[in-house]
Amino acid sequence: MLLFVVITLGVQFSRGRRALGVRAFVTPTLVHFGGVLFQAPILLSPWPSPRPVASILAQCGIAGWVYVANVIRRQRKVDLLRSICATGSPMRARRLANTALIAGAAGLFAEKSFAPYAIAGAVMLLLFTGIHDAWDLTMWIVKNRERHAAS
Repeated sequence: MLLFVVITLGVQFSRGRRALGVRAFVTPTLVHFGGVLFQAPILLSPWPSPRPVASILAQCGIAGWVYVANVIRRQRKVDLLRSICATGSPMRARRLANTALIAGAAGLFAEKSFAPYAIAGAVMLLLFTGIHDAWDLTMWIVKNRERHAAS
């Protein structure tokens, strides 16, 4: 819900460098929220074996690592980094979450008892990081909206 508030507030930044900056931060947040929503039914579905779930979650973790590396590269091109600490702790948290997801998937495949905890921690960390990013972006847009209106 907060992400839709962000998008609504950021409508005035639909062109130019600010729009590129807003998109550079909205898209990863949306992708990670989507990832959490994608993983939820996978984890809740009754599977005949834990192996398919482990395989899907490992692929999600690897894709998450690759995506985070791409996001960091794209966000470094945008000047918003000084206003939003997106390549700081939130990206480290996403890397940690994707690593925990891969470890949980490996543990699930090997039927280890830590696996559900690692997976649950990874999913929650991705969710909370998305909320944090949406909040940071909302605050940046509100701050710059006031500046934009004043000029």
